[in-house]
Amino acid sequence: MRAVSHAQGGFKHVIEVGNYKLVSDEPTEKGGTGSGPTPQELLAASLVSCTAITMQLYAQRKGWNLDDLTIEVEFQPAERGAPTQFEMVLGLPDHLTPEQVDKLQVIAAKCPIHRTLEGEAMFTERVERRAATA
Repeated sequence: MRAVSHAQGGFKHVIEVGNYKLVSDEPTEKGGTGSGPTPQELLAASLVSCTAITMQLYAQRKGWNLDDLTIEVEFQPAERGAPTQFEMVLGLPDHLTPEQVDKLQVIAAKCPIHRTLEGEAMFTERVERRAATA
């Protein structure tokens, strides 16, 4: 999996992911143009969409209807020496049994983004110098 960010002036970036392009920026009050979600907002979007899709895939295999599923997340980015705090709300349809709800809650925690954020991450970084484009 690969993502590439291209500066567009100021804090605006076009991000290429597969065949898609996304825009990320900072709000005007922080010096950006507000033309897209912030990187932190994209992280929250990744978490809620991955959680929802993971739950839907499981429910589909079981024949459960999750048409009214909503996932909400709020988080505070980590301060030095403190963990990032996520608060996630799983909005599940009323017709599900308590057993189905319990199983879906377990499945929600197994989404790849959730597991990535919960686990230890390792980074390898390098610098490549490139000539400026005209």
